Amino acid sequence: MATIEDFDRIDIRVGTVIDAQPFPQARKPAYKLTIDFGAEIGVKKSSAQITVHYALEELVGRKVIAVVNFPPRQIGPFISEVLTLGMPDAAGNVVLLAPDKDVPNGGRMF
Repeated sequence: MATIEDFDRIDIRVGTVIDAQPFPQARKPAYKLTIDFGAEIGVKKSSAQITVHYALEELVGRKVIAVVNFPPRQIGPFISEVLTLGMPDAAGNVVLLAPDKDVPNGGRMF
């Protein structure tokens, strides 16, 4: 079982997608996202396997939730700096997690 201390070490923040690009070099279909997490965290990049439910043009301006304190991960030629969070639908395709009200970039989940 995880403890509350384990949970407290994971820094989960909200950010706004400011750019979304195709990522044809990824092994599984994915996009490269650039996400603004506000002044404290800044702008970070993420690879996200969300191509089934989301078109590139609908991602810019969208709020997303991400873990911002995992180490960067090399995905092909791209460095993913944050882990964008989602849940699988019934078919196993990723649906993004997002706040249901407007919250400022950088807001921390607690």
